[in-house]
Amino acid sequence: MTKLQRIKEIIFSLVMLLIAFGLLLEPVNGYPAVISVISFWLIIKGLGTLWYYITMARHMVGGRMSLFTGMILFDFGMFTLTLTDIPHYYIVMYLIAIHAFSGLVEVLRAFEAKRGGASSWRFKMSHGLVDIALAVLCIVCISRLSVTVVIYSIGLIYSSLMRIVSACRRTRFIYIR
Repeated sequence: MTKLQRIKEIIFSLVMLLIAFGLLLEPVNGYPAVISVISFWLIIKGLGTLWYYITMARHMVGGRMSLFTGMILFDFGMFTLTLTDIPHYYIVMYLIAIHAFSGLVEVLRAFEAKRGGASSWRFKMSHGLVDIALAVLCIVCISRLSVTVVIYSIGLIYSSLMRIVSACRRTRFIYIR
């Protein structure tokens, strides 16, 4: 990771921390903010993936997958932006799906890193287990909206702290002769 990438990652993490603490201050009125954060993140991620397809991936083998991923993320973001007038259960299901899926992916990546002999497998495993625990907490507290906003804020705080830690870690270079 270059120094510029590290700086961008830390700035993004600090913005995530500010949003999370803002949501913790107003958990009762945090539902529209959670919808906005999720939808804008999906839209920006989708547009970024589409930009990657336009600039590089269309010339690569399997590059169309970036096109489809970008389109799906953008569509989910636009769809989420329209969910302000419906019951909060749909957004809670989004949170459950996001945390459960990302937790499962992190746990599987941790097992793969452990098989490969990497020392960072514990870091990945803890991140995945915390995401799965947040998904379970969302399931348990599905009927109380303010608790769900607090759980989302805790997830944002934890995720941003993990991003800061990973940005500050030294990366190892592998030299091939």
